[in-house]
Amino acid sequence: MDVIICRDDAEVGAYAAAKVAKVAQAVQKVGKNVVIGVATGSSPLATYAALAKLVEDGKLDLSQASAFALDEYVGLPQGHPESYREVIRRTVAEPLRMRSDRVHVPDGFADDLEQAAADYEQAIKDAGGVDVQILGVGSNGHIGFNEPTSSLNSRTRIKTLTPRTRADNARFFDTPEQVPHHCLTQGLGTIMDARHCVLVASGQGKAEAVKAVVEGPITAMFPGSVLQMHPAATVIVDEAAASALELGDYYRQMYDNLPDWQRVVLG
Repeated sequence: MDVIICRDDAEVGAYAAAKVAKVAQAVQKVGKNVVIGVATGSSPLATYAALAKLVEDGKLDLSQASAFALDEYVGLPQGHPESYREVIRRTVAEPLRMRSDRVHVPDGFADDLEQAAADYEQAIKDAGGVDVQILGVGSNGHIGFNEPTSSLNSRTRIKTLTPRTRADNARFFDTPEQVPHHCLTQGLGTIMDARHCVLVASGQGKAEAVKAVVEGPITAMFPGSVLQMHPAATVIVDEAAASALELGDYYRQMYDNLPDWQRVVLG
């Protein structure tokens, strides 16, 4: 696991975008269409803004890329502005100039949710798998909506959101009661199938979760800790989110002394 500690949220987004672009360009160089896994929430917004700037400047072309969202609420009406289908459209597909037919979100509106979950797993396989997965982390250590005690080998399925997650997400709704109780989410095993994972976090409120993910034991109580087993995981955090890390100085030294071919280069 590589850990990059940045000054602030904007720099986190710039480094994460540079990492995603590096993977995308390597895939495109061999004549394939890149597949990007995308997350919702506040954490990746700076990453999407930085990616949009690369697209606008002609440094990155995602017009033939595919995207797969991590999750979707269950219980919202079609077209609800906080459904992740709409959020992904606003924050990812349109700014990154991606084709709408290549942007996929779990079908939380389906009558048969188990079949919808199985279909989503198959769609990812049919696309050739995810090349680079963008992740945030919840204050309780979840990635996607894989709440504590989720199986470390789980696949896309319906999950019940914890009270803490619903409270954290209430800021996106008019009232806390409007936050759904259920979701469809990629499983931890599904996420771990991605060839690269890039987790971003900013702010003091994520410090304990980042510590658990990076330095804690691998445990279903902190689902994001499974990334310690991923062969190509990069964690990019600001100073506040890194503040609880015991080995913060080592991570800084390690990154400063990486060979050029391993570094994430801005610009």
